[in-house]
Amino acid sequence: MKFFTDREICYADILPPSEVRARIEVAVLNFLKILTCADPAISDLLLINRKSSNRRVSQGLLTDDDTWIFLSRSFCKRSLMRANAAKAFIRVWKVMEMCFKILLQEKWVTQRELFYKLLCVSPDCFSSQLQVNRTIQDVVSLLRCSRFSLGIMASSRGIVAGRLLVQEPDKEMVDCSECGSSGYAISGDLNLLDRLVMKTDARYIIIVEKHAIFQRLAEDRVFNHIPIILITARGYPDIATRFLLHRMSRTFPELPIMALVDWNPAGLAILCTFKFGSIGMGLEAYRYACNVKWLGLRGDDLQLIPEESFVSLKPRDLQIAKSLMSSETLQEKHREELALMVQSGKRAEIEALYFHGYDYLGKYIAKKIVQANYI
Repeated sequence: MKFFTDREICYADILPPSEVRARIEVAVLNFLKILTCADPAISDLLLINRKSSNRRVSQGLLTDDDTWIFLSRSFCKRSLMRANAAKAFIRVWKVMEMCFKILLQEKWVTQRELFYKLLCVSPDCFSSQLQVNRTIQDVVSLLRCSRFSLGIMASSRGIVAGRLLVQEPDKEMVDCSECGSSGYAISGDLNLLDRLVMKTDARYIIIVEKHAIFQRLAEDRVFNHIPIILITARGYPDIATRFLLHRMSRTFPELPIMALVDWNPAGLAILCTFKFGSIGMGLEAYRYACNVKWLGLRGDDLQLIPEESFVSLKPRDLQIAKSLMSSETLQEKHREELALMVQSGKRAEIEALYFHGYDYLGKYIAKKIVQANYI
């Protein structure tokens, strides 16, 4: 799969269980072949490098609307013969073994369930969820298949409300405008999400960073006054929420997608993850990326916020800002907003708009949309 003329996009396939099992078997046979040959050796595992240095950005030929992060063909190694990589080498085989068993049983597990299973059977190799998460991405990189193809299901925190009708296979249609402030829960089963039947008369899709803000907007039934669909991942976006949003963007390509996030580096990072994907899942980023506009909060909204509501940036904020500034995905206007945050040393939360009344948020969104005040 060629990208223009000089780069090759590395990506993970969506595969049936039989094909994934076959790839695992081939990996095992290749390992054993080298181990039992005339000049035996323990082969290294060649994985696609997931560091930022291997990050590339795809650009649409005519617009920046179809932009996402991808990884180029640069490799790193997991080796049993290097002390600092030996355990990581073993973890890859342990996770592949577990995934093989899961696929044989035609089961699905979450990353959390997989962690506890591995903790019980291989306590010397796994001591944290982070180790499991990273090893799963190693396996994705080695086998070039998606995480979901391995039998690992996304843990979803996402919910939807507003002018959207959804129908799961063999079930009745659900009206998301009648789900109350709790919304329609997004399943972690990507196969199910891929088979949803969706209908809408909305004109916009609004990503809401915070669950509490989502609840307020749903409770106020703001979608009765503005033709919108509300979606939130309750913070940093999970795979299932990103997958559904991507599906909505393909099903309803005429609907602009806008994000309502806090005016701080973390809010911008959340927006960028929805828009471009993440380095850690660079092999699958194109499958979840969407063209997301920044509705608010932004620098031109700061005049609406009382001085007492601003909070000083924390060291973690500055660390996120530094990472974003080094990213080639960041658009110029986004970069200017981020520079303003760092220069001011302050951050502002969406809730600060309640200074104007609890019903002000809906009016704020409506005015922004009418004036096309988003970037």
